[in-house]
Amino acid sequence: MTPAVNLVKKHQLPYQLHEYQHAPSAQSYGLEAAEKLQVDPALVFKTLVVSTDSKQLVVAILPVEHQLNLKKVAKAIKAKKVQMADSALVERTTGYILGGVSPLGQKKRLTTVIHQSAEALAQIYFSAGKRGLELQMSPIDLQSLLAAKFVDIIND
Repeated sequence: MTPAVNLVKKHQLPYQLHEYQHAPSAQSYGLEAAEKLQVDPALVFKTLVVSTDSKQLVVAILPVEHQLNLKKVAKAIKAKKVQMADSALVERTTGYILGGVSPLGQKKRLTTVIHQSAEALAQIYFSAGKRGLELQMSPIDLQSLLAAKFVDIIND
């Protein structure tokens, strides 16, 4: 199993694992997951990694249909500026490949923010650590495991 799934099991949190056949031609990993699992895209969240002006990496978890607002992330973490992190650095730091980056079980624990829409949901879906594998669990459990905060981080 992936480090993400192992972490959830270790903490004995309720979860469901969903597997689907990933198509290499998919334009959006998150939208592909929603479609193949026949789930409302508002319940499927993507994991993005940004870099601050001081080179700190930060994880942002947001609904797959939305775009990340870098200014809102910067404000939420009290940084002057953030930008999308270099993909090779993301893979080295998290231990996951792009399209399969899970917020859980990363090599190095990173500051994490989750879009506030998740807080009102009973369950969300997010990458379990590889393309074609999604974890479904309570966003409150996810937030607790990551010591994350719920904030507005998407474009209006």
